Amino acid sequence: MEIKDLKPAAGSTKARKRVGRGPASGTGKTAGRGLNGQKSRSGGGKGAGFEGGQTPLARRLPKLPGFRNPNRIEYKAVNVSRLDAKFEAGDVVDGESLKAKNIIKHSDDPVKILGDGEITKALTVKVDKISATAKQKIEAAGGKVEEPC
Repeated sequence: MEIKDLKPAAGSTKARKRVGRGPASGTGKTAGRGLNGQKSRSGGGKGAGFEGGQTPLARRLPKLPGFRNPNRIEYKAVNVSRLDAKFEAGDVVDGESLKAKNIIKHSDDPVKILGDGEITKALTVKVDKISATAKQKIEAAGGKVEEPC
């Protein structure tokens, strides 16, 4: 058997209906479209979303409110309790080390340290931003916060 010998099973296919091919075809003259009217014409009928003359849903709903700032920087939030759990005393906390500990996905993501929880280890923090409470807690534990914070 070759690929040229393959055929659909008998009775599984049907010939397409050829409309507008004379009176003997059964669909001659008006090609099954009836007599006059919008739907009988070429390109006739109503468009998608037409609701019988009622104002369509897409026009009834308001557009999105507000303003979306294209220059907004989304910081990845990391709490000091997470740093305390994942890092050892004396470690440096930066993008690379946060990625290595699976706290953030990408080492170049902007990170902000937040002050939720407690920290007992002295860490050196080098991230993009840090909250005032987080800075107090890190420095109280003997750690230090370096720029660019």
